[in-house]
Amino acid sequence: MLAVDASGFHQKEQAFINRLQKHRQSVLTFLIYPNVPPDNNASERAIRNVKVKMKVSTLLRNALGKGADRFARIRSIIDTTIKNGQDVFGALISVANMKIINST
Repeated sequence: MLAVDASGFHQKEQAFINRLQKHRQSVLTFLIYPNVPPDNNASERAIRNVKVKMKVSTLLRNALGKGADRFARIRSIIDTTIKNGQDVFGALISVANMKIINST
């Protein structure tokens, strides 16, 4: 158990210590379960593509206003497929056959 008197610390340090105490059951989960990453870098990398597209270009605009939504769905499928070590092209063909990308 993490037992620290945070009263002598700076306000931000106190807040950090309080968060550690509050979430002490899950802070070091990656040490117990090897499949759990110690950071969220994969999640950050997954959304970077979309954010760059939204900021830099107008490629996501179309007449119906659904270009960004469709791009996000396709990018999500690609990222998930890569993360699971599966064939990206095969997954996209399967999705195209299901017609879920153009249904909205």
